[in-house]
Order: sequence, then C-alpha cells, then structure tokens
Amino acid sequence: MEELITSFPEQLHQAISFAREAVASASFPQEKNIQNIYLAGMGGSAIGGDFVEAFSQKDRAVPMQVGKGYSLPAWVGENTLAIASSYSGNTEETIASLEEMIRRRAQTVVISSGGRLREMARENGLPFLQLPEGQPAPRAALGWSLLMQLELLRHYDLVNDKLIHQAAAAADLLRNDQEQIKSKALRIAGFLADKIPLIYTGQMFEAVALRFRQQLAENANMLACHHVFPEMNHNELVGWSGQYPKVAAVYLRSQQDEHPRISLRMEVSKEIITRAAGTFIEVHAKGHSSVERSLYLVHLTDWVSFYAAEKRGVDAMDIAAINFLKGVLSRQK
Repeated sequence: MEELITSFPEQLHQAISFAREAVASASFPQEKNIQNIYLAGMGGSAIGGDFVEAFSQKDRAVPMQVGKGYSLPAWVGENTLAIASSYSGNTEETIASLEEMIRRRAQTVVISSGGRLREMARENGLPFLQLPEGQPAPRAALGWSLLMQLELLRHYDLVNDKLIHQAAAAADLLRNDQEQIKSKALRIAGFLADKIPLIYTGQMFEAVALRFRQQLAENANMLACHHVFPEMNHNELVGWSGQYPKVAAVYLRSQQDEHPRISLRMEVSKEIITRAAGTFIEVHAKGHSSVERSLYLVHLTDWVSFYAAEKRGVDAMDIAAINFLKGVLSRQK
C-alpha cells in the first residue's frame, strides 16, 4: 500500500492522457438529449464519481447522482447518461444496475478493467472504457476512475477542460509536497491510531471525508464516522453534550470553498466539540482550486490511514472481512 499511495500523483498524470485516448478511441452511439447523469458503483469504484459530482457542481448544467446499490431511481431512462463503474467488473450490485440500465435503454457507458461488465458491454454493443489492469485494490485506482469519468463527461460537453487541467495541477502539487504531506500525516496518525475518528467538513468536501473514512476502515481496520456542515448543526452537535475521551474529532478544512456561514458554524461548533472530545485535530487543504485542495486532502488522509495501520500493527492490504462476505454471497445466488 505504501508504494500505491506514493504513486498517486504519477497515477493522476498518467490517467489524464490515458483517459483522453480511451474516450477518443471508443465508439459512442449518437446521443440523445442528456437530461441527467447516473453513475452506479460501489466502494473504491464509486468514490471517483463522488468527486466528479462535487467538482462539477458549479458548472454542470444537468443533475448527477452516484448510486451505490442494486437498483436505479425511477427517473433513469433514455435521456440519462448512465455509467456503470466497477474496477474488477464483477461487483454484483453494479452488474444488477447495468442490467437495469440496459432494460431502460439509458445511454449507457461501462468503465472497468474487465470481468462480467466488459462481457456485458460487448454483448450489448455498449461503449466500454478500459481501466488499466493489475491494481491490487479498487481504492488504489482512484486517479484512473476519476479522470476517466471526467473525460467521459467532457466528451459529452457536460464539463469542460478546466477540471482536467486542475487535476494535472493537483498532481504537480502532490508530487512536490510529498515529503511534507507524509510528515504531517505521520503526526496526525499518532493522534488517531487509538481513537475513534469523527470526521467533519463543509458540504462541498463530503467526498473527501467519505474517502478518509473508507481508507481508515480498509487500510487501518478502524471504525470512523463522518458528517458535514451545516447539516450536523441540526442534529449531531447535540450529541457532543457528553464526554468522549476515546473519540478524535477531525476537521477537514478548505476555507476558500466554505460558505462564510459554514466557516462561522465550524468555529462556533469547535468550542462545543473540543470540550467533549478526547482529541481535536484541524487539517487545512492546500492548492489553487477546489480540485487541488480536495486531492491534497485525499493524498494526506490516505497517508494518515497507512501510518495508522502501521501504528496498529495492521496489514493495510488485508480485507479478510470483505473477502469472507463475498465468499458467502457467491455460494447463495
């Protein structure tokens, strides 16, 4: 996992040209009027869609939803750009979603490294975008899936080149700041390794908080929760009325991307949280755009999860619980 996290900036750089070539060489049918976007995926194959949805909110003219399950919303149909995303191509929820996309005659595109999804794309004459094979874990393929999805939306004129240029700038930032990021992550991991992290951020950065929570679970075998401002002020804040010495509250901040009232809410809430939490940590993003700042926090918190795994004596590649679940499910079709 250490090597995979180290190579993330380079993966972003490589993914830009790789995705452009993949989309340019794919065969797309004549599109109808696209009125909405739906991406089906799970775990590490869905998080790229969460970031694409967040990055493109201010410029995208049609709504986008990332679905994580077996079924589709009723509105998915012929005017939907429907994307089935699974790194392995064998995720059963995404296979079920793809079957439904085909039945509803949605404008469907498949993104995968192979597996059953690739077979279904070929059987049904669907555009297929091949991800590089050989990644040992879908969560380590974030750069590939993120840039492939952005490039696909650019092909349909649903986003412009700006986001892709910003991803390239983020790759440069992460590569240049790698050692500083690792040093900061090691310090943060020392505070978190024996705690239960509760992760908070502004609504525009929820994908970052979700990614951090997922990485803590898969890499460090740690349970964590996340919530976003301002919504947490309307419910969860009251839960901080007690004392929680085993809880570490983590603020992921990007003040350039926060509504002024969210910044104020986070500051006022901090007074309440710091009185109750065993540990409080505030982490600030770096970069010239929302994309750069998001990916900076992703890279930083990926390293935090790795160092937390080391401190806990955990193999960051071991996902025995997920493999056990998949084994049982495969025997009960």
